[in-house]
Amino acid sequence: MFGKLIPQGGGDPIPLVKKKLLIGRRESCDVVLRFSNVSAHHCQLTVEHGYWFVKDLNSRNGTRVNGSRIERKRLDPGSHLRIAKHIYEVAYSPTDLGAAGPPPPDEEVFTQILNRSLLARAGLVSPDNPGKNRASTAASQDDTVGD
Repeated sequence: MFGKLIPQGGGDPIPLVKKKLLIGRRESCDVVLRFSNVSAHHCQLTVEHGYWFVKDLNSRNGTRVNGSRIERKRLDPGSHLRIAKHIYEVAYSPTDLGAAGPPPPDEEVFTQILNRSLLARAGLVSPDNPGKNRASTAASQDDTVGD
């Protein structure tokens, strides 16, 4: 066993028996949650570098970690995973899963950075006027100097 999901509010823990698990309402899923608000294929759990990660599979009611809606996120031990309206505490030991050193980066941060424009990443977008970049503002100011 690679950990477990402990239902908050009571119920039997769900053992995490493989390093890649499909969670959803369909009988073909590795973890079947028979609730109408859970999508047929709701989310997927995978172990990477000794840590569990969750990926939402475009579910109707979303997947949340510690209250925040996610697309993909690392699940640290003790995290709260919400699948639709059902909340589970994630219990596992990273060292038992082969973790060595600090946890791998959380890809949500990288996604947020990559979703910003190239100008914003370079610091060339004016915070006061996002539609106007600093490079063109500086160039227009240079044209007026000395006139």
